[in-house]
Amino acid sequence: MAEGRTAAPLPRKLGELLLVDDDEVFLRVLSRALGARGFAVHTAASPRDALACLESAPRLQPDFAVLDLNLGGSSGLKLIDAVRRANLECRVLVLTGYASISTAVDAIKLGADQYLAKPVEVDAIVRALLDDQAPDPEDAGDSTLSVSRLEWEHIQRVLADNNGNISATARALKMHRRTLQRKLSKRPARE
Repeated sequence: MAEGRTAAPLPRKLGELLLVDDDEVFLRVLSRALGARGFAVHTAASPRDALACLESAPRLQPDFAVLDLNLGGSSGLKLIDAVRRANLECRVLVLTGYASISTAVDAIKLGADQYLAKPVEVDAIVRALLDDQAPDPEDAGDSTLSVSRLEWEHIQRVLADNNGNISATARALKMHRRTLQRKLSKRPARE
């Protein structure tokens, strides 16, 4: 090393991370970016590869998992249970290019801690993995929506499609009319 130069500080060790995405370029780029931020990244390009990674010896017990929702015709949601079996405390983040209320709700019900829409900044992914609350939308741009915000926006779209008719909207949402009225009486979820 030349005199006067200091080496770049090494990133702190944040833990083992399983990254699963079928887009190999995205997988490679995100893996490199997360590795540079201190994660020990293990990659898989398919559900089969992810399961092999979790079940191989030595058995991976990831502290974090980032799962693509759509894995070449299969659902990344199917991997949540296997990740949780490997490490019950693992923080699971689902990434998708096709965000919807139903998939967000399914992801959370199956045990995901966070749900982010692509494209998303790497720092927003890191915050989502390390924090117990959703990333700050001002920092993450429009790509980060909470489940409650997604639900609010969906209800508003269906309500508009039904010209403001509460009964028709409730039927379309397969929701009891009073439940819908309660949701509408609340303030909109923060973006």
